[in-house]
Amino acid sequence: MEEYVETLKERKQAEKLKNVNLDVDNWLPITSSRTAKWYYSAFHNVTAMVGAGVLGLPFAMSQLGWGLGTVAIVMSFVITLYTLWQLVEMHEMVPGKRFDRYHELGQHVFGERLGLWIILPLQIIVMAGTDIVYMVTGGQSLRKAHDLICQGRCTDIRLTFWIMIFAAPHFVLSQLPNFNSISAVSGAAAVMSLAYSMIAFVTSAVKGANATAAVDYGLRGATTAGQEFGMLSALGTVSFAYAAHNVVLEIQATMPSTQEKPSKKPMWRGVVVAYAIVALCYFSVAFAGYYAFGSSVDPNVLITLQKPRWLIAAANLMVVVHVIGGYQVFAMPMFDMIETVLVKKHKFTPGIGLRLISRSAYVAVTMFIGITFPFFDGLLGFFGGFGFAPTTYFIPCIMWLMLRKPKKYGLSWFINVICIVIGVLLTLVSSVGGLRQIIIDAKNYKLYS
Repeated sequence: MEEYVETLKERKQAEKLKNVNLDVDNWLPITSSRTAKWYYSAFHNVTAMVGAGVLGLPFAMSQLGWGLGTVAIVMSFVITLYTLWQLVEMHEMVPGKRFDRYHELGQHVFGERLGLWIILPLQIIVMAGTDIVYMVTGGQSLRKAHDLICQGRCTDIRLTFWIMIFAAPHFVLSQLPNFNSISAVSGAAAVMSLAYSMIAFVTSAVKGANATAAVDYGLRGATTAGQEFGMLSALGTVSFAYAAHNVVLEIQATMPSTQEKPSKKPMWRGVVVAYAIVALCYFSVAFAGYYAFGSSVDPNVLITLQKPRWLIAAANLMVVVHVIGGYQVFAMPMFDMIETVLVKKHKFTPGIGLRLISRSAYVAVTMFIGITFPFFDGLLGFFGGFGFAPTTYFIPCIMWLMLRKPKKYGLSWFINVICIVIGVLLTLVSSVGGLRQIIIDAKNYKLYS
């Protein structure tokens, strides 16, 4: 009898804990709303991908040259579309269960502890790293627009203050509760990304067609070693340009799903639309920017462009709008992680106060790091290689092989193995190149200048 009573008590405690966890899940930003439409997927994926990455592609071309640069960008497009499809398929691969977060899928495949340690650090590097890069991008774009409009008549303002100005609206926007609540911001950002990409493409193409002097298409770098390390960093920049994988499961988690209408159908529809826009933006900007400026192009192609002055200023302001949305898309899973730890592990009470403090602290930290290390090209290369390449190029393939178990030496098996090999090599070489670029930039940088 006593054992029966104890069993009933344990069941009640388990049910109570389950109800508490359910309430917390309904409060957390990733799982609190599952009413998203397919075009939300398109908005969020475009906003996540077309951003700082597309503006750095002409610079990557200047480090790789026409041949290798074209191969790298096209090959990355094909591989990342394939691995993104894999993640969308694996979201509900286990009947009756949804892997709402990238690390949850990793834990299912690699084990609770190992999966967490494989995926979570990389995800944090990617999402926090992207937000830091966006802080720098937003500040640089604001300063460029200011300089173009003023034409030397205004007081020069340090990049530090421009980054702080860019960070200001994020203290407000970060209080939006979940992915669906930022859909309007993400939609505006997606439209802006297409607009400024087309401005960069058209103005670069016109400048290239009307060039009076020969354009130098030699590899960027004063020495052979500089050229070689530049190529490594460029591969990381290309990796950074395909960034949506780290938030794709979190985006798919916001969609309704039934056995008859699984979430993967509207999600994939949105991904296809997003990648069509990505192809239009990436290929046009990368090739036209390199065609116009060759090895003299800046790490951000809009910084290189000067005329028509009003149009380039407008394009830089469009970049600001876009990276505001992009920052929020990558920050939302970070907010989810932070709030999960605070509520479930440290037993904080979920509410507006907790959200205000934790999210504001995150914005402040990314702003401070961006101000301290504003090395745009080096950051792209390092984060692209160290963080994006594993989670984008080869970890989805490893999980696919372990879950689906395709026939050994069959077509699917070979495709996944090739992607894994390419991804591992990309991770190693581009991280080294990006880190070297950061060290070189740091030599000439005056802190908080």
